[in-house]
Amino acid sequence: MNDLSTLQRLLVIYNARIGDVMLSTPAIRALKKEWPQARLDFIGSVNNYMIMRHLPQVHRTRGTKKKWMAFQGWWPSWRYDLALVYGFDKDGPFVSYATRMADRVVAFRQADSRLNDKLYRAVEKVPPGSCHAVDQHLGLIHDLGLAIDGRHLSYCISEEEQRWARTYLNTHGIDGHSPLIGLQVASFPTKAFRDWPIENFLALSNALVSHHPGAYFLILGGPLEMERTSWLAHRLGTRATSVAGQLRLRQSAALMGCLDLYIGVDTGPTHIMGALGRPMVAMYHSSGPSWILAPLEHPCCFAIDHPHAGRAGTEASMGDITVETVLLSSLQALTRPTAKQGASPAE
Repeated sequence: MNDLSTLQRLLVIYNARIGDVMLSTPAIRALKKEWPQARLDFIGSVNNYMIMRHLPQVHRTRGTKKKWMAFQGWWPSWRYDLALVYGFDKDGPFVSYATRMADRVVAFRQADSRLNDKLYRAVEKVPPGSCHAVDQHLGLIHDLGLAIDGRHLSYCISEEEQRWARTYLNTHGIDGHSPLIGLQVASFPTKAFRDWPIENFLALSNALVSHHPGAYFLILGGPLEMERTSWLAHRLGTRATSVAGQLRLRQSAALMGCLDLYIGVDTGPTHIMGALGRPMVAMYHSSGPSWILAPLEHPCCFAIDHPHAGRAGTEASMGDITVETVLLSSLQALTRPTAKQGASPAE
C-alpha cells in the first residue's frame, strides 16, 4: 500500500466555482508528471467540470451534484489507486465517495475525525491569505513528495473551439477590429463587492478609443449581470458587442483566446484568462489581493490592487481604483502583445 511508483489510475474531485477549480490545475500537472503512464480522471460540479476538458493531463471529466454522491461508488466497476479531494463538506460526501472508489485518498483534514481516519493523508490547510492560492492547492500533494510542474494555471482551447471562435467573430463583423478588448465587468452576486463601477468601464472604454481609434469591445459575462452589460453595450454602440449570457463557458473562453487585451475583475473567467497567456489587466479587491490570487508565471498580466489591499474588509469600494490607473496599465499591456493561443505558454 505504501508503494506509489506504479500507480495506474488517478482521480481528482473538486466541487467548487470556476476560479477555485482553475487553481488546482498546477497540482493536476504535478500528478501527471509524477505518473505519466497513469489515467487521470476529474469529477467536478455539473456547472464547472467542463473547464478541465481538453487538458492533456486529464483523460475523462464528469459532473455531479453533492446530493448524488451518497448513492455513488458503492459497486465501482474499477478502483482508483489514488484520489485527491479538494474542499470541505459538513457530511463529507465527496471524501466518503473517494474512500469507496480509491485505495488511497488524500484530502484536507475534515471536521469529521472518522473520515480523517480513512484518509491516506489528512493534510492541514494553511490559513487563508497566508500564501498564494495556488500554493494552498499544491499543499494537498506536498506530503506525497511530488515535484511541481510550474505554478501557472492551465486551460486548453481545442482546435474545434478555435475555429468556432474565428467564425463567430467573422460572422458578427468583429473580426478585423484592432485592438479587440474583452471586458469582464462583474464577479458573481455573493462577491459583488469585487465589482468595479460600470460607469468606470464606460469611461475607460472611451479613453482607450481616444488612444486606439480602432478599438472594439467584447463584453463578457453571464446572465446574472445582464443589466450592467446591456447598459454598457448600449452606450458603447457600434464599438461593442455583448455576449453576456448568450454563450456557454467554453465558447466564451474560446473568444477570450482571440483577444488583444482582457480587462476584468477577480472572478472565474479572469482565472481562465490567466491560463491563456494573453495580455490582461485584472483588478483585485482589498479582501483578496493580487499576491494571493493573480495568475503566476504569466507573460503579460498587469494586476491592480485596491489602495488598501490586505488592510480592509469587504466594505471597501472598488471605485477607489481610478479609471486613470486602469487606463495606464491597459495601454502598457497593449504594447506587449503575445502570440494568440489556446493554452498556457508552458503547455
